[in-house]
Amino acid sequence: MLRRHTLLLSIPILFLLACGSERPAAVDTMTSMADSTTPYAEAHRPRYHYSPPAQWMNDPNGMVYHDGEYHLFYQHYPDSNVWGPMHWGHAVSEDLVHWENLPIALYPDSLGYIFSGSAVVDKGNTSGLGTDGQDPLVAIFTYHDAEAASAGRDDHQTQAIAYSNDNGRSWTKYAGNPVISNEKLIRDFRDPKVMWDAERDQWVMALAAQDRILFWRSDNLIDWELQSEFGTELGGHGGVWECPDLFPLTVAGGQETKWVLLISINPGGPNGGSATQYFVGDFDGKSFTPDPSFLPDVQNGKGVYIDYGRDNYAGVTFANIPEEDGRRIFIGWMSNWLYGQEVPTTVWRSAMTVPRALSLHRLPAGYRLFSTPVRELEKLRGTPSEIAAGSTTVASNTQGTQEVDISFLITSETDEPFGIRLENEAGEAYRVGYDPSTDEFFSDRSEAGEDQFSDVFAGTAARAPRVATSDTVRLHLLLDVASAELFTDDGATVITEIFFPSEPFQQVSVFSGTDTEVLGGEAYSLEGIWSTPQ
Repeated sequence: MLRRHTLLLSIPILFLLACGSERPAAVDTMTSMADSTTPYAEAHRPRYHYSPPAQWMNDPNGMVYHDGEYHLFYQHYPDSNVWGPMHWGHAVSEDLVHWENLPIALYPDSLGYIFSGSAVVDKGNTSGLGTDGQDPLVAIFTYHDAEAASAGRDDHQTQAIAYSNDNGRSWTKYAGNPVISNEKLIRDFRDPKVMWDAERDQWVMALAAQDRILFWRSDNLIDWELQSEFGTELGGHGGVWECPDLFPLTVAGGQETKWVLLISINPGGPNGGSATQYFVGDFDGKSFTPDPSFLPDVQNGKGVYIDYGRDNYAGVTFANIPEEDGRRIFIGWMSNWLYGQEVPTTVWRSAMTVPRALSLHRLPAGYRLFSTPVRELEKLRGTPSEIAAGSTTVASNTQGTQEVDISFLITSETDEPFGIRLENEAGEAYRVGYDPSTDEFFSDRSEAGEDQFSDVFAGTAARAPRVATSDTVRLHLLLDVASAELFTDDGATVITEIFFPSEPFQQVSVFSGTDTEVLGGEAYSLEGIWSTPQ
């Protein structure tokens, strides 16, 4: 049985727990933001993004919708604010916005740490692990044998399953684990993402294997057969491949369906360190084949990325979203392995991106994956403030949270950068926008606050290619205390970056060149999601 723990959240107790006396507890309710010593009110703590109650968090995994709840599991080390023996943390939401923290779902055991993976609703109980006529939740994860890894063995990662018959509140590990052993002795052999292939009545697994993806099939989630491999000579290969995801999407504006394959890479991202690339093509139940029109984009070491910022990694999508909803919803880890363990937070480390709806479009540049914030986030909006055409002032006294949606008109004379500027009274500033001279979007955090913790954090501005061709540039920005997520041109290009100002950014303004026309837009204050328990 999995161990449960009592709620313990005072800072002194957390310190003692981090020293190894006992595992820290999970909280089972949302907590107050009253002051800097109150959980969820610490400096740099996001107000509407998911962050763990305490200690270390990285990859989202096991994301699944079931019985009215979105389950978010995540890589978690409850004994420290840096990476360590991995567990699966757990939170649930009914609306993708407000989250309830639950006890840790999966703990390490004699077979190893619990690395990333996925979870599915086993409809029809193909595994036979359900009880009382119910379809179980089945988690598929990687066991990481740390002792074997330290000894230099290449078989230290294997794939295993666990199951739940009470909507994820308790989990039982399968007695026959592992269900996939590492017979090929691949050192990086992990992150199984499983989906139901309804067309062929089979379970399909995409598994990262160092510099490629392996595809497996199963009838019952227990017995797996290797089908094919993909990617050794395509896409970016500046680092290890991780956290794959495979799913179909209907191309916007038509009936054509293509398959999308997400693959995270670390290092080797377009702006340094971690990033998530993707491929668009076809899947026949055994093999993934990139569309011929997409091939030029992913040859000779090139890649196409779901987000060109430095802080969106290991993102995957929810399984089992109801057909009547129809969305493909994505969440990523909002950090980067270049500095993720060094950022200036102590009680907790890391947050997730906002949930995003993915859509596939055919542009002159080829197939492109668009990302937009899920509509449920709109419930956090306050009264809208109109940004008049030609205006340079957007908002003041934001307290570090703001949503800005503004458009600009590019003229033939335009060659000066334009965009949105955030400032505080300490003289710190963050700029994000578009540079017509290079046809790129950019994010500049070089003056955005504390950066002494890392030699590479501030660096040069992150750059992202523009793929839309309209004369109008739309910038849709979500600001949350220590992060900014920019969705441009209706989600065609996305940049996510974190920063650590000494005080919240309170002033939001527009900057532009003399030949740029500000068309106007709207701004909203955004409520926080953590509140005092009733």
